[in-house]
Amino acid sequence: MSRFVQWIQALALTMGAPGILLVAFLDSSILSLPEIADLLVIWMVTTHPSRFALYVTCATVGSLFGCLALFAIGRKGGESLMRRRFSSDRVERTLAAFRRHGVMAVLVPSILPPPAPFKIFVLLAGVAEISVGRFATAILIGRGFRYFVEGLLALWYGERAMAFMREHSAGVAFAAVAILGLGFLVYLRLSRKKAA
Repeated sequence: MSRFVQWIQALALTMGAPGILLVAFLDSSILSLPEIADLLVIWMVTTHPSRFALYVTCATVGSLFGCLALFAIGRKGGESLMRRRFSSDRVERTLAAFRRHGVMAVLVPSILPPPAPFKIFVLLAGVAEISVGRFATAILIGRGFRYFVEGLLALWYGERAMAFMREHSAGVAFAAVAILGLGFLVYLRLSRKKAA
């Protein structure tokens, strides 16, 4: 598997922006290529700072399409798989929570850096039948934010950006989740006032 990962990484570096798109797609769908898309964004932005927006956009769009593929798999047959592995009561509680807070249940994990689990949330969103539009919006915001921050770190720190992310990933992730949580609470409050 490591030889395959090295080959994908080398191919992506050769292809440039389309390579980032391909790796982000594969990593967000059926394959697991931990940190490869992140490393590619940082490396390519460091190498070609003027293409910052292109690389961040390609990583975000590739990840969105990969997540949509996994989301579709969850919609087609994910519930039967879950019911075979977990008790019916647990499945119902999980799906109810996803239907209630589905966007946040996808948005928060989409920001978190590797090795945070993410694909299970994408599959569960499909099983819970969250609307495609809401799901895609959550992925675009979450992954877009993540790759944008990585690109900025590459601009500021160059090749040391990945080391910086590893050292401070917990703090950055906590700050991002706190900001999103606060925004979600404000959104809920405004929604309730509007409904009243």
